[in-house]
Amino acid sequence: MMIDTNSIVTATEANQNFSRIAKMAEKKGRVYVFKNNRPKLLVIDLDTEPQIELSEDEKFEIVTQRILKEHLAAFKELGK
Repeated sequence: MMIDTNSIVTATEANQNFSRIAKMAEKKGRVYVFKNNRPKLLVIDLDTEPQIELSEDEKFEIVTQRILKEHLAAFKELGK
């Protein structure tokens, strides 16, 4: 994933200056909020980026996490 370094802010900065972060998102389309030096949140302008595109691997990861969460007890029982 390529991230424009000018669109990165810290979680502390986003917390203290959210209106400025929102204006940045309107201008740039998106702002990445980092926590502990890792991307944590994404602030997007829905007028310029109405959909979030995911790769097939990301979609697969989301679906598998959802299935595992919903059926964890069954998977544990099958694992015995």
